[in-house]
Amino acid sequence: MTAASSPITQALELAAQALFLSNPNPRVGCVITAADGRVLGRGFTQQAGGPHAEVMALRDAAAQGRAASGATAYVTLEPCAHQGRTGPCCDALIAAGIARVVASIADPNPLVAGQGFARLRAAGVQVEIGPGAAESRELNIGFFSRMVRGTPWVRMKAATSLDGVAALADGTSQWITSPEARTDGHAWRARACAVLTGVGTVLADDPLLNVRGAATPRQPHLVVLDSHLRTPPGARLFDVPGRQVWIYTAREDTAASDALRARGATVTALPNADGQVDLPALLRDLGRRSVNELHLEAGPRLSGAFVQAGLVDEVLLYLAPMLLGSGGQRLADWGPLQALSQGLGLEWQGVERVGPDLRLLARAKGRADFGLTVSEGL
Repeated sequence: MTAASSPITQALELAAQALFLSNPNPRVGCVITAADGRVLGRGFTQQAGGPHAEVMALRDAAAQGRAASGATAYVTLEPCAHQGRTGPCCDALIAAGIARVVASIADPNPLVAGQGFARLRAAGVQVEIGPGAAESRELNIGFFSRMVRGTPWVRMKAATSLDGVAALADGTSQWITSPEARTDGHAWRARACAVLTGVGTVLADDPLLNVRGAATPRQPHLVVLDSHLRTPPGARLFDVPGRQVWIYTAREDTAASDALRARGATVTALPNADGQVDLPALLRDLGRRSVNELHLEAGPRLSGAFVQAGLVDEVLLYLAPMLLGSGGQRLADWGPLQALSQGLGLEWQGVERVGPDLRLLARAKGRADFGLTVSEGL
């Protein structure tokens, strides 16, 4: 962050500091400036239940003996207008005597959705909307997904060789990519509200599926798809403190469920007509559990099931500079297709070198066409 950057750019940089912190609340930054452009206070949203960006910026100004009366607040999302675990931010700005609010984008939360702007204007505060809208929405793509669609933003992560092999025929995959790529992958895992895997991965690897390669104040929750309740109560995934474990099944088994619940798991039966977990119903349930970004890190069958059901929003792929030949496992097992048009069409979002590997980010066409509005009308 530099003094030469615009206040809204500084606010967006502050919002990015909440990337691993604020879930399930949106990542928001706020900069308060005087009439002559001097920065009076800065802040970003804290952990859920803690202060929002506007309150943090007002506290910062007060701590430095700087009055906010008559100042401008630059904020990356509409100030909230409802009483949750904290009070309405629009009221805090009004009480502080803020004269002008420049906000990047309206809040898609139905409890806000323009009401924050309306209350500010009713109090005589000048309101401008629009600067940094695309950047703010992108930073909060999962929050917008949950508020608009009722389901999380699903990001499928995989690592493969140059010829698309995710594991050898016997399942060996450690390690196709470099330590640098694995560390980078943990950062993407850390920004998610929850990590999802299948029971096959649990049985084969007994993984922790926690964040280890990135400094984070919170661990994402863990979702396990286990149609027949085969998750061992002694699995290491239960040994990660500070997170919830949600197991979704397609059968009722009181003894197995009770054993898993005794380890702290929440067990939910969501069967479909084929005796598997109903994936669309699963996403709706995770939306109700306030999951914004869902990090899908699973084997080829489960990944393929999500692709085939049209539920993957984004693909995060680490590509290693090696060839592993035929017979190996692919990143997603689905098909066979009868026409090229049946494939999942993607649009490139970014290509970046990570150590010796490439990180590719691609988004399913049309999946993000929601919620980009720079006025009160969502």
